[in-house]
Amino acid sequence: MASDTSAPDVLDPAPPARGDSRRPRSGVVNPRRLNILSVSHMPASPPRFGAQARMHGLMTQLARRHDLTAVTLVDDAFDIDECQRAMQTYCRDVVLVRNPLGRDGLAKRLLQLRSLVSPSSFDRLRVALPELQRVLDKVLRATRFDIVNLEFPYLGHCLFRQAPAGEMPPRLIVDSHEIAYDLARQFAATGASLGRRLYAGANWRKLRCEELAIYGQADGVYLCSSDDEARLRQDLPHVRTAVIPNAADIDFYQPRRTDPKPDGRTVVYFGLLATVPNIDAVTHFIQDVWPLIAARHPDARCKIIGGRPPPSLLALAGAQIELTGFVPDLRPHLAEAAAVVVPLRLGGGTRLKIVEAMAMGKAIVSTSLGAEGIEAVPGRDILIENEPVAFAGAVSRLLAEPELATRIGHAARQVAVEKYAWSAAARALEEFYLEILETTA
Repeated sequence: MASDTSAPDVLDPAPPARGDSRRPRSGVVNPRRLNILSVSHMPASPPRFGAQARMHGLMTQLARRHDLTAVTLVDDAFDIDECQRAMQTYCRDVVLVRNPLGRDGLAKRLLQLRSLVSPSSFDRLRVALPELQRVLDKVLRATRFDIVNLEFPYLGHCLFRQAPAGEMPPRLIVDSHEIAYDLARQFAATGASLGRRLYAGANWRKLRCEELAIYGQADGVYLCSSDDEARLRQDLPHVRTAVIPNAADIDFYQPRRTDPKPDGRTVVYFGLLATVPNIDAVTHFIQDVWPLIAARHPDARCKIIGGRPPPSLLALAGAQIELTGFVPDLRPHLAEAAAVVVPLRLGGGTRLKIVEAMAMGKAIVSTSLGAEGIEAVPGRDILIENEPVAFAGAVSRLLAEPELATRIGHAARQVAVEKYAWSAAARALEEFYLEILETTA
């Protein structure tokens, strides 16, 4: 989605919404009511893909008990006015900074070339915007925050430990989302061409230095899974960590009487199709798995849902394979599906697509990597297969046995309700904040 080029480069804090009882900016009134500054290289809302959904889910829940301010970069892919309107519904203040470096196409390729001769990773160069630091200086020196919550490690070069004169600087907490350098290292080993593998091999090492540096400086780091926590501790054994799992809006994502019934033949995959893990997963599934399913079920169809698919994925569309692009509401598509597939072979963290599909009561077939970090029992709550023949067999079984799909879907919904609600995840994050504040005072 293109942004409105007539908008200013920086959008100033919005006025309070009607009925918003904001307290004066003089620190925390209630010792358990925190003043939190959220900083990110992308807006949290409206959520259109996994990283946004995590930020949006946690922030909207935290905003019920704490005061949130957001300072966020905005690439050309986002509508800056839409993001401003969405985020100001739960934030005290929202400051959005246009990022002229966050462009795809030729501009991205030129920046990648520049990164080859730079000591900084491409990921850092793409967000190295002096205007952002000027905005952070202004916000941090005007208001005393308890916590600066940094999303991802890419903005780790910024100066966050600032406060008004005479006030204590805020504690810095990083939401890892995934071990970014480990994911980049996977890309280096699996790139489609020698050139891409060599480029990724150089970039991930720079990213590792940058990421470990900000994790080491932070007062705490929270991660999506215990697997990622263990990976981080191998490099930084003394870092203070917490596991805050990905979750779902279980009230929004739930079976509804108005939704279509499962049609017994549609297999769904969904996610932002511009990312390497999703591109690899869809390509692998369509080329290596889908023909085996279609041979057993000639009337089956595959629906790939997600925005920004590259030409390589668009070329896979056919009579039985539909690429829908972005859809405003996933729920009818998931409700109609006989099965949801997560054939991921690359990635880290935990997959929001799984917990959202579980909340919708869907039977899911996933690889072990795709389901990593999800507390679901294979065979009862989810089906796990890694090899193409076995993966196709599990999907075919769900198509042939709708009662099995229903039973697994019911169990999955129960797991989502009990373990993967954003409200519970936000409470755990709140406890981590308070623990950090109490022990670092």
